[in-house]
Parts: sequence; C-alpha cells; structure tokens
Amino acid sequence: MNLISLSGILLAVTAVVGGNYLEGGSIEELFNLPALLIVLGGTMAAVFVQSTSEELGRSFRLALAVFGRPQVDFMEGINQIVSWCVVARRKGLLALEDDIKDHEDGFVKNGLQLLVDGRSPDVIRATLETELISREHRDLQAAKVMESMGGYAPTMGIIGAVLGLVHVMSNLANPASLGAGIATAFVATIYGVAFANLLFLPVASKIRSMVLQRFYYQEMMLEGLLSIAEGQNPRIIQLRLQGYLEQGR
Repeated sequence: MNLISLSGILLAVTAVVGGNYLEGGSIEELFNLPALLIVLGGTMAAVFVQSTSEELGRSFRLALAVFGRPQVDFMEGINQIVSWCVVARRKGLLALEDDIKDHEDGFVKNGLQLLVDGRSPDVIRATLETELISREHRDLQAAKVMESMGGYAPTMGIIGAVLGLVHVMSNLANPASLGAGIATAFVATIYGVAFANLLFLPVASKIRSMVLQRFYYQEMMLEGLLSIAEGQNPRIIQLRLQGYLEQGR
C-alpha cells in the first residue's frame, strides 16, 4: 500500500471539506448527485470516445498501482543479478533455469530464458530493448488517458454549471426549486476542477514517474543479464549496476 499517495488524496479531501466548513458551509452542500453524474459521466464518456479499450484497461490498472506497493526494488534487482552471476560461473548458465519460473517480472523472465538458451549478448540486447521500448510507449499512452481526463473534467464542470443555471432560469416562478439548481451549478464546477487537479492530473504524473522508474529498473536488469552473458566478474557487475540506484530513490 502506497501511504504517500493515499495520504495525498485524504489531505486533498480534508482541505476542501475543511475549508468549506471553516467558511460556514456544511458537508452536505458539497454532495450533489446530479453534478457528480454530469462531471464523472461526461468525463468518462469523452475518454471512452478518445481511447481504445486496451489503453483504458492499462490506464485504470496503472492508476490502481499508484496506490499499491512500489513495483520495483533496485537493490533487490542488483542482488539477484549478482546471485545469478555467481551461480552461472560455478554451475553454468543452465543452472539458472529453475529461477525463470520463479521470477514475477515477465521482462526479466524472457531475459533469463535467452541467457539460459545460450543466446549471444547482441541477440539478448536487441530482443529485450524492443520489448522495453514497446512497453514504455504503451504505459506512457496510459498516462495520457489520465491527463485527458484531467482536461475534460473542468469542461464537464462548466457544462454542469450551465445546465444548473438553465434549470434556475426556467424555474424563476418557483422559488423553492432555485436552490437546487444553483447548488448544481456551483458544485459541478467544484467537482470538475477538483477531480482534475486533485486526482486525474496527479495520478497521471505519478504513472509517468512509475513508468520511468520501471524503465530504468528493467534497463538495469538488461545490463546485468548482458554482463552475465559476457562472463564478467560478479563484483564488477555489482559496481557497474550501483549507478542505477540513484534512479530508484
């Protein structure tokens, strides 16, 4: 569980609700179902039209991952590479075969398989770099979906505000209904701006950060696997890969 991301969302909600309360408003004033339906429904509709089903699925999965545990551990990756190097030097590359099925990262599993199969370093690099760049591109596209939602939400808030004002103007003869229309108008604007700047855009930025961190991690693992294929010393490999630790902080 990523406590920093969750704390950020909770702090944002507390700031808005608490500020409204200190201004003399009530919590109930900020909850308006029609406004919420207009903003979220309109935003989702717009992004559905814009994106493919694959991009949407990947975007929502990565958005959930923002609030999960960190996906990569650079130090653990270095230790694994060094361990595999020691085993390969003592028992040969075939001894790494048992580690393939135990590893969770599909990228690293593919690299280990190529290594065990005795592929040359050039073949390993060419194969894994293609996979690395392709995955980065797909994940960054998923971040753009969230950025788009951050752009659509304020616009949907304006639409909600206009609809609320239209409702008010069409019921001037009925003062009892004016309050609900005005509430929808202003709360819809709040929802649009708040969802964009407190959720969608920060999540998009965090996804980009996660994607880049995973890219550097997998690049590090690729360099480690290539070093094993080249028969380098475990200590040299460890020193070489420690330069990536700064990217994981």
